[in-house]
Amino acid sequence: MKRIIQSTDLPDNLKTIANKVFRQERLNDKEGLCLFEEAGLGLLGVLASFTREKKNGNFVYFNRNFHIEPTNICIYNCRFCSYSRKINEKGAWEYSIDDILSKVAEFKNKPVTEIHIVGGVHPNRDLHYYGNMIKKIKEILPQIHVKAFTAVELEFMIKKSRMTLDEGLKKLKEYGLDSIPGGGAEIFREAIRKQICDEKSSTLEWLKIHETAHNIGIPSNATMLYGHIENYSDRIDHLSRLRKLQDKTGGFNTFIPLKYRMANNKLSDIGEVTTIEDMRNFAVSRIYLDNFPHIKSYWPMIGKETTQLSLSFGVDDIDGTIDDTTKIYSMAGADDKKPTLSTNQLVQLISDARRTPVERDTLYNIIREYRE
Repeated sequence: MKRIIQSTDLPDNLKTIANKVFRQERLNDKEGLCLFEEAGLGLLGVLASFTREKKNGNFVYFNRNFHIEPTNICIYNCRFCSYSRKINEKGAWEYSIDDILSKVAEFKNKPVTEIHIVGGVHPNRDLHYYGNMIKKIKEILPQIHVKAFTAVELEFMIKKSRMTLDEGLKKLKEYGLDSIPGGGAEIFREAIRKQICDEKSSTLEWLKIHETAHNIGIPSNATMLYGHIENYSDRIDHLSRLRKLQDKTGGFNTFIPLKYRMANNKLSDIGEVTTIEDMRNFAVSRIYLDNFPHIKSYWPMIGKETTQLSLSFGVDDIDGTIDDTTKIYSMAGADDKKPTLSTNQLVQLISDARRTPVERDTLYNIIREYRE
């Protein structure tokens, strides 16, 4: 590390930033932007790996999970979305509670620990509809951790039920909601958000929902949709707002950069960023978000090989088994059309990258370490 800090090959500004990282000091927004704009991929890999290993050693986490997507019918028309449909439109689905419970029952004798529930913002379904769904799911799988509903879904269902945000989240917690995924954040910069998802929950609303959830004991994740029309300054602005909220509440478990995929949506003409850009984004996120314990690479989105590569750029979590239960990214052109990996395959994927596989629960309690 000392050789890198003192290297004459680095400009003074990057030397200063590297020294701060190695001293485990917080970077400011200007320094984060400098990493995006000026740092080489090799330096980013070294700094991000140093940071992740200080936090999580050589561990790479995964869990045994499956997804339920109750409907892709949505009142919004986000330009980047390949998933949503209107009622009676071709490709639309809306599962009944019985349909969902039938899917859940398939996992009754399997060692899953988490169910991840997200979908479209359906115009006719309120908080109680989804709350009763959670309650019935837990009658089938009493020990399952229910991670459900993006902030965008929550805002609509709570308003539809004529509750305040605090009342609605407390009621969902009573029904059995355990934590919240990070979707719907997209990009926080208002000017960009206005161009890609003007109709949905605002930046302030997204942040307020997660802050309120944290304050009543519901942890959550955070995301950022990158690789579309945003620039590096927009990304740092997004990370900065997340870091400030984490300073305030400490309620975020992990940060998940989500790559924009171009198939079948209104932004398709802009293409997609490269794998090199994916690694740059993972690395800067890990270095800058010093108060986030984990950075996740969502393997159904970027593919298995790219996920392995990301483990050298700050990532310490790769999500879970999935079991071919999500369509969000396959509909947008992701490489894995039927996303599923067995526990053994996840362990092998991590081991092949010379990392230590660790099975976790949703809150990162260790269930098992896989050591050779």
